[in-house]
Amino acid sequence: MRVAIAGAGAVGRSIALELVENAHQVMLIERDLSNIEPESVEAAEWVHADACELASLEEAGLEDCDVVIAATGDDKVNLVVSLLAKTEFAVRRVVARVNDPRNEWLFDDNWGVDVAVSTPRLLAALVEEAVAVGDLVRLMTLRQGGANLVEVTLPAHTRLAGTPVRSLKLPPDSALVVILRGGRVIVPQGDDALEAGDELLFVATSAVEEDIRTAIGH
Repeated sequence: MRVAIAGAGAVGRSIALELVENAHQVMLIERDLSNIEPESVEAAEWVHADACELASLEEAGLEDCDVVIAATGDDKVNLVVSLLAKTEFAVRRVVARVNDPRNEWLFDDNWGVDVAVSTPRLLAALVEEAVAVGDLVRLMTLRQGGANLVEVTLPAHTRLAGTPVRSLKLPPDSALVVILRGGRVIVPQGDDALEAGDELLFVATSAVEEDIRTAIGH
């Protein structure tokens, strides 16, 4: 997969390193010459350009990218990059960093954003997830489909222990996508039995989250 990252600060470089380690092709686009550090991510392609300029993105070959990540420290820049990526280059997936939580409402498909990543929201969700065994926790909003990634950890004495996945009466517009059990990642099949301590990850619309709570008995 070919990924373009706008912004080669600490966040952009960290994302690039992770993607390179997973064998993806990465292009870092950075306007500030002082942030151009090819030695920090040697396997990435580095482009010194303004990601808000259409001509620069054309020259960089953005139309060949499968994913664009707007990772600068400026929300205005991230919105412009997202909009250009989606409308001018038809990039299939656009992910944008939200720096100021007050701006999060802007990061939707009107600006070409498929997934908005708000660090404060993610940190709050992780803290909540760490202490809220048995409660449904929203981890991320998936803007493209108006759905959320939500998680629940089954408590030690859950009534669902031993229950096969196919017996869960989930509402429409929801799906159990992954079970995390110890160090394992399980793609659930109908006959898989749930266990106490399982972390269940669902994709669901906001409207049915309460119905998921009912289905799992919380």
